[in-house]
Amino acid sequence: PVIGKLPVAKVNTALVMKVLQPIWTTKTETASRVRGRIESILGWAAVSGYRTGENPARWRDHLDNLLPKRSKVAKVEHHPALPYAETGAFIKQLRTQAGVASLALEFTILTATRTGEVIGAGWEEFDLPGKTWTIPPERMKAGREHRVPLCDRALAILAELEQLGGEYVFPGIKPKKPLSNMAMLTLLKRMERGDLTVHGMRSTFRDW
Repeated sequence: PVIGKLPVAKVNTALVMKVLQPIWTTKTETASRVRGRIESILGWAAVSGYRTGENPARWRDHLDNLLPKRSKVAKVEHHPALPYAETGAFIKQLRTQAGVASLALEFTILTATRTGEVIGAGWEEFDLPGKTWTIPPERMKAGREHRVPLCDRALAILAELEQLGGEYVFPGIKPKKPLSNMAMLTLLKRMERGDLTVHGMRSTFRDW
């Protein structure tokens, strides 16, 4: 809203600060990414002949003199993770839960993937004979294609879901819509495991 409609040549340090200051201490990670993206766009604009002069969004020897370092304002928050030794018992409890959300959560754990990658999965991404799931770049946080090997249990979950039909592997309640991004978290709370997060399961996988 601050600079979105301005010509790139009009963007200066004061405007960049107007974008960043309100969120720098409260949403530091987001603010840092926004700064980096503004710098990239203005850098492209400069080499393409749309603006001249120094990049007002650069950090070193510029914004680092105006904003506190991230390390001083941002505390790293780790997602609560299930201790690896407790995984077997948790999966046993999880399998007593009915519904698509429980299958989605188990599949997420088995593939060490993110919530968005799982609920947005379409059948065209899967090579079931080859036991492989290929997530396209546009659905990956890193923006690169990601190939996931599928164990027998993951394949069994897919076989069960295939009978439901539909565009999405993990369908939601509404027609032609995927499972809600809150469904697995809600399931954890229903299982009285509000101490855990879906993302924390990736940490459990890394521990293993």
